[in-house]
Amino acid sequence: MNVPVFLARKVRHAPIGSFSATVTRVGVASIALGLAILIIAFAILFGYKRTIQQKIFLFGAHLQVSKFTNNFSYEESPLPVNTALYQQREPIPGVQYMQAVALKAGILKTKEDLAGVILKGVGRDYRWDLVRESLVAGTVPVVGADTGNGSTQLLISQYMARQLRLSVGQKVPMYFLGNPPRARSMTVVGIYDTGLEEVDKTIAIGDIRLVQRLNGWGPDSVGSYEIFVNDFDQLEATRNAVFDQTTPDMRVTRVTDQYRPLFDWMVLLDRNMVILLALVTFVASFNMISVLLVLMMERTPMIGLLKALGGDDPLIRKVFLYVGLNMVGWGLLIGNAVGLAFCFLQYRYQLIPLDPKNYFVNHVPIAWDWPTILALNGATVLLIALVLWLPTFVINRIQPVKALAFKK
Repeated sequence: MNVPVFLARKVRHAPIGSFSATVTRVGVASIALGLAILIIAFAILFGYKRTIQQKIFLFGAHLQVSKFTNNFSYEESPLPVNTALYQQREPIPGVQYMQAVALKAGILKTKEDLAGVILKGVGRDYRWDLVRESLVAGTVPVVGADTGNGSTQLLISQYMARQLRLSVGQKVPMYFLGNPPRARSMTVVGIYDTGLEEVDKTIAIGDIRLVQRLNGWGPDSVGSYEIFVNDFDQLEATRNAVFDQTTPDMRVTRVTDQYRPLFDWMVLLDRNMVILLALVTFVASFNMISVLLVLMMERTPMIGLLKALGGDDPLIRKVFLYVGLNMVGWGLLIGNAVGLAFCFLQYRYQLIPLDPKNYFVNHVPIAWDWPTILALNGATVLLIALVLWLPTFVINRIQPVKALAFKK
C-alpha cells in the first residue's frame, strides 16, 4: 500500500461543511478560475489577431514585389510577367502562391457625391477566398482574358456604397487622371466590408485588363506581384528567398511594413497578454500556497501523530503534495470545462458584440488553438506542483510533542 496516497485520500475526503472542505473548494475554484480566464483570453487574443490579419491580407499580400522607383504615388511602373520570379520555374521555399495585380487611382462620381478610390486590377490568377468571406452583397467581378478590353464590373466597399448611395447593379462613372481625363462607366456587382478604414475608404476591385489598357500596357505587364507565404511566422526567411530571385530593379515589401501601425498594435496586445498571464499565474500560485498552509495548520495534530509513529518529513510532505495535486486536477477539469464552454458559445452564437468602428470586428472572435490550450494545462500543473513544495517545508519545524498538544 502507498502510505502517502492513502493518507492523502483521508485528508481530502473531509466532511462536507468542515473547514478543510471549504478551504479545498477555495483552492479548486482559484485554479479553475485562473485556467478558464487564460483559455478565454488566449482564444480571444488569437482569434482577434487572426481576424485582423485576414482582413489585412484581403488586400495586402504577405509580400509585394514591384518595380523599384522613387515615385510614391499610386501610378505604378510596368512590371513584366515573364520574369523568373513570377514564372517560378523552381519552387521558392515558403511561397504558397503568387498573383499579379495593378493599381490605378480614380474618382467615383454620382450626382450628389464623389469619392477618390484606388482601382485594384486583378486577373484570372487572383484568389477570391478571403474576399468572398467579406462580401455583404452581390458577388465578385468577372475578370480575365475573355473580357475583351477589360470588364467594367466593380467591387466596392460598404463605406463607399453608403457614401455614394450605391447598391448592387447600379452604374457609376469612374474618372481616371490623365491628359485628357478618361472616364469609364462601371457596374457595381458586389459590396464588401472589412472594418479596416485604411482598406474600405480606398480599395475597389476590378479587371486588370482595364488598368492595362488605361496605362497603355500590354497583357504581359502588371503593377506588382502579390506573394502569400505558407507560414507567416517565417515571413522574413521567405522574404529573403524571394529577394534572391529578384532583379536589381525590383523591390520586395513586407505587409508588416505596409501596415506597420496595425502590426505594432498587435505586438502591444501580445505584451498585455504576457502581463495578464504573469498576474493570473502569481495569484493562482499564491492561493495554492495559502490553501496548503491552512490545511497543514489544521492537520497539525495529525502531523505530530505521524511523526510520533515514525513517519519522516519526506513522507508527510508527499501526503500534502498529493492533496495539492488532487486540487489541481479538479481545478484543471473544471477550468477547462468552463473556459471551453464559454469559447464554444461565443464562437457558435457570437453572444458578445463589439463596435466595428473601434475594434474592426462586430463580435468577439474566438480561435481554437489546441497546442496553446494543452500548453496552458501543462504549465499550470508544472508550476503549481513546484510551488506546492514550498509550504510543505513547514512540516520540518513541527515538533511531535507540541503538535499533539495543538488545540484547534
